[in-house]
Order: sequence, then C-alpha cells, then structure tokens
Amino acid sequence: MIRRAAIGMLAVFAFAPVVSAQVLVPEPEGYRNEDYRTLVPDTLAGARVITTTEAETIWRAKSGVFIDVLPRAPKPANLPAGTVWRDRPRQNIPGSIWLPDTGYGQLAEAMESYLRQGVERASGGNRAALIVVYCQAECWMSWNAAKRIVSYGYSNVAWFPDGTDGWERADLPMAESQPEPRPGEQGSSAK
Repeated sequence: MIRRAAIGMLAVFAFAPVVSAQVLVPEPEGYRNEDYRTLVPDTLAGARVITTTEAETIWRAKSGVFIDVLPRAPKPANLPAGTVWRDRPRQNIPGSIWLPDTGYGQLAEAMESYLRQGVERASGGNRAALIVVYCQAECWMSWNAAKRIVSYGYSNVAWFPDGTDGWERADLPMAESQPEPRPGEQGSSAK
C-alpha cells in the first residue's frame, strides 16, 4: 500500500508541469543607482533587446555601431613618482567604442557630455543609426546607458544584455580594447 502511494506520488511529480525559476525584473521608472551586477529586465522601453545571435548578425553585417560602457578605474592622480600603473586589459567585441563609466544611474555633467559626444561621434550624428549598447551579462550599466541614449533622441537603440560574456560564450572573436579618453584625461575632447 505504501509502495503504491509512493509510486503514485512519483508519477504526479514526474508529469507535473515544470515551473520556470526565471524571475521577472521590472523596468524602473528612472535609472538603476545601485547593485549594478544583478538580474536585469527583459525589456527596455524605447529600445529593442537583442540576443547574442542578433548582435553577431549586426556585427558581421557592419550595420550598427557597438558601444561598451563597462567601468574602468582611472589612474589615481596622487600616485607617488615612479609608481607603475597598469590598466586592466579589456577584451571586447572588435570594432567597439568603449565609453567607460557612462552606465551609472547618476552621471556628472562632464560624463553626461562624454557619453553624448561619444554617441554622436559613433553614429556620425545620425539619430536613426543602429547603436548596440552592452557591458557584461546581468549588468545594469548597459541598461542605464541604453536608456539614456534613447532619451537623447536616438531611435534605433539595441540593448545587448548578454554583453561580452554572451559574446565570449558563443566563441566569437574578441579584441583588446582601449577606452575613449574620459573628461580630464590626456587626449580628451569631452568638456
């Protein structure tokens, strides 16, 4: 009797519908200001969300510009003379423009200008140009930056939430990248 009940219970669980463990993350009204490396929404109002396969298609066709917003620690201004500073190398989607630190929820005026000017240069001033924005997987930085670019009036923004993590998992080409000079850095045109 107990054995029959146990078999019956197993049958119920074996044929029960599988419940998805996926958590739906709602879009905030504004920008995300903390916990940047966590689950992200599946949507971004005003932009389209693309998969790694779609990003690869755009990249291979050269039909869009790719903008990486991964943060990068600046060289400390007060390093003692003779101190060696080595920036951490960034493996990136080849041909991308790296605009570090532009995905935070709140940007200083200089960083806001840096992002605007970077997008303007990347798009050639064409607000209908396809702009693919990314960072790493489960990173709100790219979501914030893509939302901000939409707010600048760009109409063809694609958010690539899997970023370089998804690109690398798909065994796609990577290239070492250097960031565009930030405001106050040597060679910077951002004011």
